[in-house]
Amino acid sequence: MKLFKCTHCGNLLYFENYRCEQCGYPLGFVAHSLELRPLVPQKNDTYTVYNDEATLYRYCANHQYGVCNWLVAEGSQTDYCKACTLNRTVPNLSRPEYVQRWQVIETAKHRLVYSLRRMKLPLVSKTTDPDKGLSFDFLADENPDGNQRILTGHTGGLITLNIAEADDIEREMTRKAMDEPYRTVLGHFRHEVGHYYWDQLIDGSDYLDEYRRLFGDERRDYADALKQHYEQGPPTDWPKEYISSYASTHPWEDWAETWAHYLHIIDTLETAYSFGLSVQPRVVEDGTLLTADLNTDPYNLDNFETLMSLWLPLSFAMNSINRSMGHQDLYPFVIPPRVMEKLSFIHRVCYEARMVLG
Repeated sequence: MKLFKCTHCGNLLYFENYRCEQCGYPLGFVAHSLELRPLVPQKNDTYTVYNDEATLYRYCANHQYGVCNWLVAEGSQTDYCKACTLNRTVPNLSRPEYVQRWQVIETAKHRLVYSLRRMKLPLVSKTTDPDKGLSFDFLADENPDGNQRILTGHTGGLITLNIAEADDIEREMTRKAMDEPYRTVLGHFRHEVGHYYWDQLIDGSDYLDEYRRLFGDERRDYADALKQHYEQGPPTDWPKEYISSYASTHPWEDWAETWAHYLHIIDTLETAYSFGLSVQPRVVEDGTLLTADLNTDPYNLDNFETLMSLWLPLSFAMNSINRSMGHQDLYPFVIPPRVMEKLSFIHRVCYEARMVLG
């Protein structure tokens, strides 16, 4: 995620800000330019962007619930922004605890949509394209003590997320029960949308043979693969081939896990680039080991090796800082050569899709 600046007073802003803390101007995110801008109120709950009166905007209809600061052009056919039009089902808003969880979920989902738009990947709601579109169901367990629980997952462009994932305690309990080193709401979104883009970019494409060489044959029975994973666990040598133990379950899960890590890397590098960070360990004498000048927007890098030459020093520095604060590693993963190949493949697929779609 890049840094944003209030163009009225120059104050730095977070992506989720609704108001500039320095000058007090309301803020709105303009999807087509991917910019967070100060707004000037006009008549009938409309706004113009500060120093730009060409277009009238309204806030997305979900702004009233404190879950969205994105804008919709006045006269649009929908009251919802580019991110919220992807929602098919939202939680029961009569329950305050569900609204709070939805706020956490939407924060993560809007960050996901930002990344996908920066990557210039195909992104359309099922309302517009029922066959190839993407939509979200955010659901709660009707009977949390029973056996019928909402499962987070993806089917045919519909991503379902159990809103319990937005509760820090429940998510941490699940992370420990599943023996996962890392589990976040944003991570879930990145994983599940990876399944969607497998359908869009790989299935039936010229990439399929190379995909199968790297990830395996997805025609392997998925239900049997899951059953085997949960009954027998991952192979003992999984760290040599996979980014996570769950990635070893099935080629589809390997793709989704690796895809999620690719998005972790790209988005974090953009943040570092926006801050003008450089990594220059003082104990390194030759000036090359684990050093990096993050002076290039990662979304514009076509060379995967250059991308990783930035990521490895940055992730080492981030983990070192976390340890100094008494926390676990921020990025608790090791990327073996085989996973590097898979990440490079995903990078190429995404970059070539951008070239085709413009």
